[in-house]
Amino acid sequence: MINLYDEDANVIGEVTRERMRAENLWHGCVLTVVFSTDGERVYVHRRTDTKDVFPGLYDYAAGGVIDSGETPDEAAARELREELGVEAPLTPLFQTIYVDDLTRYHAWVYETHYDGPFTHQPEEVAWGGWMDAAELRGKIEDPGWPLVPDGRAIGREWLRRTSSR
Repeated sequence: MINLYDEDANVIGEVTRERMRAENLWHGCVLTVVFSTDGERVYVHRRTDTKDVFPGLYDYAAGGVIDSGETPDEAAARELREELGVEAPLTPLFQTIYVDDLTRYHAWVYETHYDGPFTHQPEEVAWGGWMDAAELRGKIEDPGWPLVPDGRAIGREWLRRTSSR
């Protein structure tokens, strides 16, 4: 079961993941960008070919759907631990939405700084490695790079927000 949200990011109940996907219901997701401790690199991974959404594509954030009864902070810590085997302090960055023909969700975006080691969840992560942060910025804007579509859209917002820092 996962949290069911309204359009204003309020939890209004719970629903099965299958029903959420079938009916394209509002739900919540978390994304955590893992920077190296010097802030120069980002940990990027390729999703397994068996993922139900965006299989085989690259992603620069560990994340996923917020479970029933879970807060975004709890979900971000859980997803980071499950996908990459990382337990590290999280810094909330911003909240946004993502909508396409297949999904619509409220996104809570976080960052952390960690140099490893990483332990990939074999059902979700096929490969992972470091990418220079400047190179990732270019990849987010490159429509030919096989990046998850929600990551590209949210990444563009992330870049807009951080370019003024």
